Amino acid sequence: MNVHKLFDIKFYPILFIGIFFILQSCTKDSFFNEYKNVNGTKWHKDSIKSFSFNVLDTVSKNNIYVNLRNNKDYGFSNIFLIVGIEFPNNYKVTDTLEYKMTDPRGNFLGTGFSDIKENKLEYKTNVSFPVKGDYHIKVQQAMRKSQNVDGLIYLDGITDVGLEIKKVE
Repeated sequence: MNVHKLFDIKFYPILFIGIFFILQSCTKDSFFNEYKNVNGTKWHKDSIKSFSFNVLDTVSKNNIYVNLRNNKDYGFSNIFLIVGIEFPNNYKVTDTLEYKMTDPRGNFLGTGFSDIKENKLEYKTNVSFPVKGDYHIKVQQAMRKSQNVDGLIYLDGITDVGLEIKKVE
């Protein structure tokens, strides 16, 4: 077989279909995976990113992750988030969380080959959803500068906020 024929234009659809199935298999174990864009990479303190999903399985254990994408304009070594869960029976749980965004040398953590880094931040592990129905998880930034009581109105450098729920094997 001639190697040049592999790169014939007829081969491209097969290549793209193969890549599509490989990428799909990487997220197969996710029960829920969604991203919300931050307008202009300036996350306003009142801009709450909301995620809704329906639960039918009240037995299986799950891990919940908040996923953040940031660029080089992010100016902090950590991030504070307020994350709330609203259950179908109107019960609510709210947590204030802190995550590291850089290593001790100031290099961004996360994955990615470009200026955009993706961080998978562990929120809850081995949890089951006790009630069937629609759940809502809300994520809000709660950053402030040192010695400043008021929070930042705009947080630069965050491009996307996501939520991922994976069933525990």
